[in-house]
Amino acid sequence: MSSDNPLKASALRTIEIELSAVEGLLARIDDEFEKACQLILNCHGRVVVIGMGKSGHIGKKIAATLASTGTPAIYVHPAEASHGDIGMITDHDCVLALSNSGTTEEVLSLLPIFKRKGIPLVSLTGNSNSELAQSANFNLNAQVNEEACPLGLAPTSSTTAALVLGDALAMALLEARGFTRDDFAISHPGGNLGRRLLVKVRDLMHSGEAIPQVSADTKLASALLEMSEKGFGLTTVTDGDKNLVGVFTDGDLRRVIESGKDIQQINITEAMSADFKFINANSLAAEAARIMQESNVYVLIVRDDNGEIEGILKMHDLLQANVV
Repeated sequence: MSSDNPLKASALRTIEIELSAVEGLLARIDDEFEKACQLILNCHGRVVVIGMGKSGHIGKKIAATLASTGTPAIYVHPAEASHGDIGMITDHDCVLALSNSGTTEEVLSLLPIFKRKGIPLVSLTGNSNSELAQSANFNLNAQVNEEACPLGLAPTSSTTAALVLGDALAMALLEARGFTRDDFAISHPGGNLGRRLLVKVRDLMHSGEAIPQVSADTKLASALLEMSEKGFGLTTVTDGDKNLVGVFTDGDLRRVIESGKDIQQINITEAMSADFKFINANSLAAEAARIMQESNVYVLIVRDDNGEIEGILKMHDLLQANVV
């Protein structure tokens, strides 16, 4: 890629260099990577992530990603660790140490303590021959050919590679643990993400006496009274065994009026729709929102596996719960 604009050209060059750095990681997902994963999977405590400067910033993100995807993890600043925070690291933990050069003094100064306490160490470095890499049980190789910084000074490609390798580690561990969407939801109870993954239809639906319901032998005029009283713009129709057989909506009413039929005389089964959208009470509310949006309806019937009605869910309920 090229550009006549120097600003665009610089941006494009940066992206190309960093893309190359990330592509280089593909060849480094090897037996060493797998052994590092197994070490962490066998750890009975937390993954303690350490790193200085930009490596520290990347380390914080990796620790957060691990923690939110089933691998307990914390970030400990290596300089603070030398002044008391080392007490946060227990004999049951393992350490993931980041240093592009592999020679960061603040990190290296902690190695004797890890060795003495028998704490396993995984390093993530850009130099597999460095002291840190050689001291670790296993090293994750994040070497890059060049930094995207034209001065060759600011960590750019190296931090991108470290971040991507950290994500690869977290996702490999997630799948190995069998971490599910429900597990993820428990780790993210706040905000829209948590609501979409935690809130189920039964949490929002209207049930019991609130459900508009008439029997199949009801006259249409009487069904309209039930619709008006319950305020959902529809009524459900059930047979003698309380099984749901149809739904009568405002739209069905308009069609009856347009046909010229006498609403005082016809039976609800002559005007109801036997084809309607429904959902299970244990389904996610986000799934209900998807069905409503794709089907262009604003009310869903909630029924169980036996066809019995359990509730009514409105789009307004989903909006109030911030699910959509």
